[in-house]
Amino acid sequence: MMSQAGERYQKTFPISWEQLHRDSKALAWRLADMQTWKGIITITRGGLVPASIIARELEIRLVDTVCISSYDFKDQGEIKILKPVEIDSNDWLLIDDLVDTGKTAGIVKEMLPSAHFATVYAKPAGRPLVDTFITEVSQDTWILFPWDTESQFVRPIIEMK
Repeated sequence: MMSQAGERYQKTFPISWEQLHRDSKALAWRLADMQTWKGIITITRGGLVPASIIARELEIRLVDTVCISSYDFKDQGEIKILKPVEIDSNDWLLIDDLVDTGKTAGIVKEMLPSAHFATVYAKPAGRPLVDTFITEVSQDTWILFPWDTESQFVRPIIEMK
């Protein structure tokens, strides 16, 4: 599959369920030291798992979603707001799994400018929009989240060069 996305993403970074849990918990530790949070707004679908972990760790019971459609397999298309949210306060967290190009983040930040935006992973193009994150990955890396993968043989890195 050599498309625009195939040229844009030169590397893959597989994330296991355990790593995602550890990284989401690390994000919760950082957020816990900042203030008491009233609630979480998560960007669906990618933000649902990290938001669940963070909600548990910070004992947050108020969780809402902003539903955005922008990605298909390895490509970002037209951004559609499927369900907006109107809670905008500096004691609310906005959670997503990843900020990539910043297109989705920019739209959601316009909608919720006061919310504290936190992601587990960040790429350089979108990083300026995020208030808190755990791990930065290069812009040309496709992150394989555990919900997008199946067990199969993977060629050694040297064979992919």
